[in-house]
Parts: sequence; C-alpha cells; structure tokens
Amino acid sequence: MQELLRKYEELSRQLHQAISQLGISANEAAAEKLTARTLEPDFWKDSTSAAEASQQLAALSKHVQTWRELESSVADEIAALKEFGTDTGYLESASRTYDRLREDFDSRQFELKLSGPHDRSSAIVEIHAGTGGTDAQDWAAMLQRMYLRWVEREGLSAELLSTSPGEEAGIKSSTFEVAGPFAYGKLKGEAGVHRLVRLSPFNSDNLRQTSFALVEVLPKIDAPGELEIDPADLRIDVYRSGGHGGQSVNTTDSAVRITHLPTGTVVAIQNERSQLQNREKAMGVLKSRLLALMEANAKASLTELRASDKAAEWGSQIRNYVLHPYTKVKDVRTGAETADAQDVLDGNLSLFIDAYLESQIGQK
Repeated sequence: MQELLRKYEELSRQLHQAISQLGISANEAAAEKLTARTLEPDFWKDSTSAAEASQQLAALSKHVQTWRELESSVADEIAALKEFGTDTGYLESASRTYDRLREDFDSRQFELKLSGPHDRSSAIVEIHAGTGGTDAQDWAAMLQRMYLRWVEREGLSAELLSTSPGEEAGIKSSTFEVAGPFAYGKLKGEAGVHRLVRLSPFNSDNLRQTSFALVEVLPKIDAPGELEIDPADLRIDVYRSGGHGGQSVNTTDSAVRITHLPTGTVVAIQNERSQLQNREKAMGVLKSRLLALMEANAKASLTELRASDKAAEWGSQIRNYVLHPYTKVKDVRTGAETADAQDVLDGNLSLFIDAYLESQIGQK
C-alpha cells in the first residue's frame, strides 16, 4: 500500500509541475475572459471575429479540462487509497487505475516541450534557395517535398501560398501554410540553413556539389487584433502572376506584393485566383513575419525593427544532408543523426524535431 501511495504522490507532484509549466491557470483566466466576451450583446456583430473567438474558447476549454480532470482523478485516488488502502481488493483496482492515469499523463508529455506562446498555432513555412545555383534550387524543391511529406505523416494539412520556380529545375522560393494543432511548435526548430552534399545531376562530369537552402518558420496569427499595422506603412502592388495555376491566374493582375515600409519586409502571394484572396493571405504572412521580428528584436515599436539577413551558405547551416560518398543526416545543434537519409527526405523528421525540443527544455 505504501509503495502504491508513493507512486501516486510522485505522479501528483509531476502533474502539478506540468500544470504550472504549461500555464493552465493563465489559460483558465483567458477562457473566462473569452466566455464573458461571448455573452456580450454585440458579440456576433462581427461574425468572423466571433467565430475565431469561439474556436479559441473551445480549444482553451478542452485543453484546460483534460489537465484538470487528470489532476482531480489523481487527487481522488490518493484520498481513497489513504482511506481504503488496507483492502486487498481495492489495492488491485487502485493499481490498475494508477497504470491508466500514468499512461494518460505520459501521453501528454509532449505538451511540456511545446509550451511556447505560439506553439499551438499553425505555421507558415518559407524556403529560399541559397548558394549553389541550379543545384540549390533543386535542393529547395527537395526540402519542400520533405516538409509536405512530413505534413501528411502528421495528419496535418498544407496550402501552397506562393512559388517562384527555378530557371532550369527546382524552385527559387516557396511559401506554404501548415494548418493543425502544434504545427508551429513542431516545425520551429527547422528554421535555419540546410546543407546538401551529393553528386550533382546538373553537370556532365557528375561532380560532388554542395548546396544550401534557407528555411524560415513563422507562427500564423489568427487573432486580427494581435498585431495592428498602420495602413500608411504599407505599399501594395498587384501584378500578373506567372507559373502554373490555371489560365485565369496567369492572365489577370491577381498576384499581390505587400511591402512594410518601416522594416522593408516584403510578402508576395500569387497562388489564389482572386486578388482579394491573395491580399488576405499576404497580410496574414506579413503579420506573422512582423510578430517574429518584434519578438526576435525585443522592440516595442515596429518602426524600430530591421530585418536580419541569414546567409544560406557554408558555416551557417543547422543540418547537413550527405548523399555522397556516404549517406548521413546530422543536426549541428543537437548532434542527432541517422544514416537513412532517404527516410528523412521522405518526411520522417521525428528524430530531429524531438531532439531539438528536448534541447530547449532546459533553456526555457
């Protein structure tokens, strides 16, 4: 009985620590404010804002409820064990209940790695070919395929927002949105320069080639009021989009380029057929970019921000993908590595994502 009680009390201690780390009390307060807001007479006056607030409330309430119910169940079992712990039949039942509660808690451990302010958000991923010419553009396309395959594995969804094709092969850049819970939290560690070493398929001598590509990952901002932008700070250009997408995409001025003048941040979206749709998508990406800049620079005013350029070249990479003379993928930051490079390129990123999240726990 004492051993079982000790295990329950240790589970309770770990549970309270997790609840504190995850900020469940703050989530409860936020849910209460949202609930009060839904009761206001003019709540549904703005249907879009109301729908977003309702979705946010539902997600917060479910998140809080699952943790509080687990906390309550463990507390009830501890109290019952102290009262009926001498009953052999009860001890067997309490032991089985402990195994179930322990398994429930362990299954939620991943949330402890994903407790950042935007980790539950969807993500906006941008890929830019770096040093390496046509090989680099092909490498950028390989990375895009890798992440889209990862999205499928995770049961998430992806929407391509903009693509700039390469002259001979691959892509110069692309932007796509990954929608689903914890998409940003899982992908944020992928931001940085990725280096590929392989025999080049684009030269007649079949020489070994090193290519680079830059991956940027931003949290998608869903709440319109989370970041206000002065319209006077924007320059909006429309133009005829190129590449694939259907006849109307290529023959109308549907593509939109938005420049945030104080920071020089530029976002171009062309994949939607409607100029209005492209403009809405571009504003969403712009807000995410500016929020990331604000947090990175710890500035209170957008006018103080300056974009920082991270060169996609040798010495700045976060991960190396070697396909010749041997096969290996190794993360420079965590040391995580595997010899199955093809499996990684087919979207199996769990080794590197988990290693990065583990490395960040002690730094919070």
